[in-house]
Amino acid sequence: MDWTVTDAADYGLRLDKHLAQRLPDLSRTRLQDLVKEGHITLNGRTTKAGAILKQGDAIHVTIPEVVPVEVKAQDIPITILFEDSDIVVIDKPPGLVVHPAEGNPDGTLVNALLHHIDDLSGIGGEMRPGIVHRLDKDTSGCMVVAKHDISHRRLTEAFSERRLTKIYLAVINGVPKEASGRVQNMIGRHPVDRKRMAILYDGAGKEAVTEWTKLGEHQGCALIQNRLLTGRTHQIRVHMKEALGFPILGDPIYGHPSRQKVPTPRLMLHAWKLAFQHPIHDQPMSFEAAIPPEFEPWVKAACITLPAAPARDA
Repeated sequence: MDWTVTDAADYGLRLDKHLAQRLPDLSRTRLQDLVKEGHITLNGRTTKAGAILKQGDAIHVTIPEVVPVEVKAQDIPITILFEDSDIVVIDKPPGLVVHPAEGNPDGTLVNALLHHIDDLSGIGGEMRPGIVHRLDKDTSGCMVVAKHDISHRRLTEAFSERRLTKIYLAVINGVPKEASGRVQNMIGRHPVDRKRMAILYDGAGKEAVTEWTKLGEHQGCALIQNRLLTGRTHQIRVHMKEALGFPILGDPIYGHPSRQKVPTPRLMLHAWKLAFQHPIHDQPMSFEAAIPPEFEPWVKAACITLPAAPARDA
């Protein structure tokens, strides 16, 4: 793919910004990688993503073949809620790690997806599923995964711009006096315990916003519906513990499972509903992951019809 810079509006632009305008189906990061790897040249020579364009510059772009990844496909059972040629939506079981990493080299969701999806066209030049958002190992529920670069980029933008609806259910070790509320603060890495996140002050951290509603209670513990307006690491777990004063049942990081009012076999956090616009066709889509049986005593005690998630965030 070759072209020459002839539009005056492009003179003085960074190369990567020009490429993003010319090749909108590729992410800025992907384009920068292609420049760094020498697949995009300027006037017949390798260059840098920040090179400034001038009139008459000749640009050549080669998109390399998608390469296989070292991660192996594994026949791990997963529940698929929806699948087409662009995305797959799953109901992740508790106990399943999303990404291979040190300590979890296999047996992950990515390994399972490589086995179950037979029409991946590649993410970032690799034959792998595009993980757009993550759930903690012990959190269950809805996740959407991209099958190719365009879906991945558009879904990532939708998450970043808060154009999705994410509804979680949590059972906390206590009962708040209020019926509902909104928690808005800054969350970042704990200054001492690097495995934890914490509410930070003095401008540190990133904004985290959770709207919550108390649905019912059972044995001194409350079922809470959480609507996430941001997606920070451990956001609900931190907000339940630090803002409401009650950790989620079964949380070994922010609570003390051995001291909780009701013993539970897992972290009682479930990504219940997910709604978004399809990244290619733009039609509204909504999904619901069946509420796990561990939540049943609290759902029954609520004696109400659980509210439906709105189609999307305003």
